[in-house]
Amino acid sequence: MAEVKIAAQLRTEFGKGAARRVRRANQVPAVIYGHGAEPKHVSVPGHELLLALRTANVLISLEIDGSSELVIPKAVQRDPLKGFLEHVDLLSVQLGEKVTVEIPVTAEGELAPGGNLLEHVLNTLPVEAEATHIPTGVTVSVEGLEAGAAIFAKDIALPEGTTLAVDGDAIVIQVVSAQAEAETTEGAESAAPAESATTES
Repeated sequence: MAEVKIAAQLRTEFGKGAARRVRRANQVPAVIYGHGAEPKHVSVPGHELLLALRTANVLISLEIDGSSELVIPKAVQRDPLKGFLEHVDLLSVQLGEKVTVEIPVTAEGELAPGGNLLEHVLNTLPVEAEATHIPTGVTVSVEGLEAGAAIFAKDIALPEGTTLAVDGDAIVIQVVSAQAEAETTEGAESAAPAESATTES
């Protein structure tokens, strides 16, 4: 995974008011933590950070006061209405260090004919990988699978140096029949309590 270089500045003011001022300057308040060190408060250019975060588990080299620090995003807060970045938690990492992250799972191929449906039980797969070699994701073939088939975590081929951080028997993807899905939905609806009718005197 290629690293992205972004210049950041240390923050000395805290609180909601200070955070609003940072965002008005098109910066994003962020906190760097890890390795038992005191959290480091920084501001990061909003546009550059937004572009970087388009890549899952992106490795970022933050340039702070003439020194570089490798980090990966751990928590991202966005405005629920406008979607802009409000705050980001960054985890400090080192070359050769193992980290636990979640990588996207993508399915490819056509299911067996017959109205089968693909269900993603896990949209992301927890794995442990070297901080500088985090996979961008895994692709799983579902070609020809029929209803009742399932793909377990242990069935997914991982890149060299990457290991599972979840039970190998955890179901990642399963195939269900459209009819069974409909019956489940109908059963849930019929089980719902009916509203009691009231009459006015």
